[in-house]
Amino acid sequence: MTYADTEFADPKPSIENPRQFIFPITSGDENQISHVLSSASNVMKFYGPEKCEIVIVCYSQGIKTVLTKAYFFDKDIQKRVRSLMTYDVEFIACGNTMKTYGVNKKELLSGVEIVTAGIVELIERQRAGWTYIRP
Repeated sequence: MTYADTEFADPKPSIENPRQFIFPITSGDENQISHVLSSASNVMKFYGPEKCEIVIVCYSQGIKTVLTKAYFFDKDIQKRVRSLMTYDVEFIACGNTMKTYGVNKKELLSGVEIVTAGIVELIERQRAGWTYIRP
């Protein structure tokens, strides 16, 4: 079996012109969370961490992804989140979701940013040219 190499669109990804991706996590389902984390990791491996910027916005039930005590059956999820953060993957928590579920900032993993509304963050990043990916 032969595979064709992916052709890069111009301008090609570089340190000066990185590809920018934004992923939502809206489900508390561990398989769906894991799928988004794997997809982000695969994109980063393909382009190289220095040639892409990745943001993961967690809202609704997806807020579990960035909680210090999420009680996941799969204990690796929080390790994977921390690992992605070491490659400058940005994790964002939705402030509206936090209010709805009574989550305070101290309950978030260190390094997670908070925005007023996760859905608005997705909209504005897309308007700014970020590629929206929903695996």
